[in-house]
Amino acid sequence: MLAEQENISLQQQFNEVIASEDKLRIKEFLNDQNISDVAELIYDNDDVETQIISHLSIHRAASVFKILDSIVQKRIIKDLPAFKSAELLNELPADDRVDFFEELPNSTVRELIKTLEPAERKITLELLGYPENSVGRLMTPDYVYVYEYNTVKEVLETIRRWGTNSETIDVIYVINGRGELLDDIRIRDFILASPDVKVSDLMDERFISLKINDDQEIASEVFKMNNRTALPVTDEKNILLGIVTIDDVLWVAQEEYSEDIQKIGGTEALDEPYLDISIPKLIKKRAGWLVILFLSEMLTATAMQYFQKEIEAATVLALFIPLIMSSGGNSGSQASTLIIQAMALGEVTLADWWRVMRRELISGFILGVILGSIGFLRIILWQNLHIFDYGIYWKLVAATIFFSLIGIVLWGSLMGSMLPIILKKLKLDPAASSAPFVATLVDVTGIVIYFSVAYFFLKGILL
Repeated sequence: MLAEQENISLQQQFNEVIASEDKLRIKEFLNDQNISDVAELIYDNDDVETQIISHLSIHRAASVFKILDSIVQKRIIKDLPAFKSAELLNELPADDRVDFFEELPNSTVRELIKTLEPAERKITLELLGYPENSVGRLMTPDYVYVYEYNTVKEVLETIRRWGTNSETIDVIYVINGRGELLDDIRIRDFILASPDVKVSDLMDERFISLKINDDQEIASEVFKMNNRTALPVTDEKNILLGIVTIDDVLWVAQEEYSEDIQKIGGTEALDEPYLDISIPKLIKKRAGWLVILFLSEMLTATAMQYFQKEIEAATVLALFIPLIMSSGGNSGSQASTLIIQAMALGEVTLADWWRVMRRELISGFILGVILGSIGFLRIILWQNLHIFDYGIYWKLVAATIFFSLIGIVLWGSLMGSMLPIILKKLKLDPAASSAPFVATLVDVTGIVIYFSVAYFFLKGILL
């Protein structure tokens, strides 16, 4: 409630300031607010979003701009005067600028690059030259480095001289004359050391670095395991090229999470907010998977046609087809979602496939027994309470349902858990083994399992 009151108060103050049309007052008001609060004002007042950015000091404008959604960034750059957009893009850190350019058409990027200062243009083109989704695209070349022969006094002087332009000075990097990374040392170690101590005396040569062509997901895992705010980036020869900071990795993790959730739901990644994506593009993103799933479901119809005589001979079996199919699909979807999440969090690797299979064999069997028992009891109750007559062989029908559910739920659990691992082994995205896809796959095999069990129990009786 307090947060809402503060937000309302801020909005009211903003409305009063904007209504005054006093440029100096507007500028002072906006520059006094937190960066996140200014971003919220832009989201809540999209009719004056360009005006808000224009009134901010250029440094604060860049800080606000880089945390906005890409769709809002595009509108602001489009609506800003040319000189102002050029000033804003030049002020952005190189990695944030590249991240923004990745969302734009090539023709637009070419025009915007022309507005950059020569030094910024060179850095931007270098970063854009690295593979998409690589660590190189996240890297910033703004960092502080020193040499092993420097003294602590010289290091502190270097930090004072160059630290302003660096994204972070929590860690200082030690290189040799060839530019090779030798170590990374926390700034507190320099602050606590005597001025005449040499850098080499503080080195332990235990450092962690990222490779320039590593996938961005690898960077996320390394940050998580090592609790760092920044990590150095090197090439294959261990030459220090830049650093990646935790804020960029958090954005990547959020984007990857959103993409995986959308893929698990059976659609392509949208790449932009749901309400901002056009209807034709939204349809295109969803239609492909729906067509694939529809064609897959045709196999289910084919399987049912194969057992058409059995269905006609024992119509009571047809009553349980939706129950059987949904149980297998649900168990498969559960297992698939759990394994995809576990793989994304690094809890499960390819080497764990046997452990996963063993666990799903046990849990799938027990879950099948639970559901099978419920189905078995349902038939007994309905028969004895005269709610529905399953015929004189109702006990065999109940047994068919019991063992069918065990087999189908067990199979669904195995398929759902193994498919993401197989896709990962094939270097494909495990999230592509979406819940709808697994459910459809299990539907087809579920029909075969169901009527195979029915044939075993009812052969020569109803079949």
